[in-house]
Amino acid sequence: MDGVIIDSEPIHMEIQQTLFQEFDITLSPEEYQSFIGRSSKNMWQELIQRFSLKVTVPEVLLKDKEKYHEKLRNLPGLAAIDGVTNLIDELQQRNIALVLASSSSHESINLVLSLFQLDRYFKHRISGADLKWSKPHPQIFQEAAIMVDSLPDECVVIEDSKHGVSAAKSANMHCVGFQNLNSGNQDLTAADLIITDFRELTTEIIMDIGGKELG
Repeated sequence: MDGVIIDSEPIHMEIQQTLFQEFDITLSPEEYQSFIGRSSKNMWQELIQRFSLKVTVPEVLLKDKEKYHEKLRNLPGLAAIDGVTNLIDELQQRNIALVLASSSSHESINLVLSLFQLDRYFKHRISGADLKWSKPHPQIFQEAAIMVDSLPDECVVIEDSKHGVSAAKSANMHCVGFQNLNSGNQDLTAADLIITDFRELTTEIIMDIGGKELG
């Protein structure tokens, strides 16, 4: 979702920088980029331990989520990434099973889908916040495949982060890498196809990557 449906990394970065200042955390741009694609829970578990912070993970996550949701509800001109809504609609019309597998919380997933009027497309949703392992571990995509009773090699993942692509390939799935400049300098070379614009991507291309014929 983040960086694929919603161009959220600049928003997350703004909020994280505020929290970093509050907790006296200093990270290089490279260190911060290493967390893109991982869950906030996973990131803050690491940072709290690394900087010996006197705060709990749930406390920080609540602050983070409240700031993010307030920003989304009040950000003028908020819209889905160009071309992605049309692709989602096309996939549904061709009866392709869709799963939204995001490192964000269920509350954030539901809010974004509601704001962009995409609720009806995603009956199946999974949050990395509920899982033991975060990307680049493949658990989130393995669970997503189970939701739609599919084998890994029947699945095509769309990802904008190195961790996400690594998770997809570790799950033995096909992967389209979306090079979103706002997600930082992400290495997507392990993906089966790399795009810079969703208008480059069609159902036929996705099915070809997955080795399936359209009915």
